[in-house]
Amino acid sequence: METVYLAGGCLWGVQAFVKTLPGVKSTEAGRANGTSQTLEEDYDGYAECVKTEFDPSVVSIQELMGHLFEIIYPYSVNKQGEDVGEKYRTGLYSENPVHLKEAQAFIDKRTDSERIAVEVLPLTNYVKSAVEHQDRLARCPDDYCHIPEEIMNRYK
Repeated sequence: METVYLAGGCLWGVQAFVKTLPGVKSTEAGRANGTSQTLEEDYDGYAECVKTEFDPSVVSIQELMGHLFEIIYPYSVNKQGEDVGEKYRTGLYSENPVHLKEAQAFIDKRTDSERIAVEVLPLTNYVKSAVEHQDRLARCPDDYCHIPEEIMNRYK
């Protein structure tokens, strides 16, 4: 198993979507690459993300990036759907340089006319989100989610 951290706006929807993907073994809602050491310090600089444990023999980084691009607007800086702010930026973070190289290759192969705003960065720190954020949409299906329902249900 390998691990990456996927940021795609509000983590509730991202977690609900990512956990349906083939090859994903577990997910955990959290925050990545912030400047504070605890969440009590107002999430300074953190991106909402989903810690994603996956089987690389089933799903590749390139495929995970493709799935991420299904649920985000990749040209938007710090905004996905109605969620606005630095914590809603998009990206892939990893401690594995090979993951970063593969994710960047996915972006580099695209021929978009607009500048892609998806970060591909080393994971500098990670904090697990509170219990009430874990699998939130499964418990509260009427909560807001920026991901269209037809995409949310694509891999179920």
